[in-house]
Amino acid sequence: MQRVVVLDYGMSNLGSVAKAIAHAGQGQAEVIISGEPADIEAADRLVFPGQGALGECMRQLTARGLDARIRAFIASGRPFLGICLGLQSLFERSEENAGCAGLGVYAGQVLLFPVPLLDPATGRRLKVPHMGWNVVTATRAHPLWQGLGPAERFYFVHSYHVCPTDPTLCLASSQHGLAFCAAAGRGNVFATQFHPEKSQRAGLALLARFLAWDGRD
Repeated sequence: MQRVVVLDYGMSNLGSVAKAIAHAGQGQAEVIISGEPADIEAADRLVFPGQGALGECMRQLTARGLDARIRAFIASGRPFLGICLGLQSLFERSEENAGCAGLGVYAGQVLLFPVPLLDPATGRRLKVPHMGWNVVTATRAHPLWQGLGPAERFYFVHSYHVCPTDPTLCLASSQHGLAFCAAAGRGNVFATQFHPEKSQRAGLALLARFLAWDGRD
């Protein structure tokens, strides 16, 4: 039985993520919540979820020595899933908290949605943070999209969005006043701005594909 570690760094609602993964695995995965180095090193798959501010997330990761553990896990080639802050943290820098550094796995920035944010079609003012269901459109083929429709709906909660320097990193896009990258990754990394654990059927299908994924795109 494969071991899936949901990364515990002192923030976020980890229980709902772990339960969703266990449900998607249908008894074929051992899912544990841990920030212990030995558990991360022994994991077959690592899931990095997150909600809140990236600056505090990075402080917690650094204080616990987990920043280096995440980079090492990604370098090992084992499947990695980032969710929300787990996506944003992969980039070099964010505008959040007056500017803060990320893990620097990928070149790029994390930008605040402009305020005011207007619907380009109607001129209506849109809310920031962006909260609720939105259509996500795959921008290139990937094993985790298999079995999903070309324009599935997923659940979002965020005020910032990632802007990869290399546009080929973007795996899916969505719209909230502007087009933004909704999922990104390469090789053994797949990371989403939306929350699969809150996205019902489509989210569970994506998590099931992650559990079956060999880490190649």
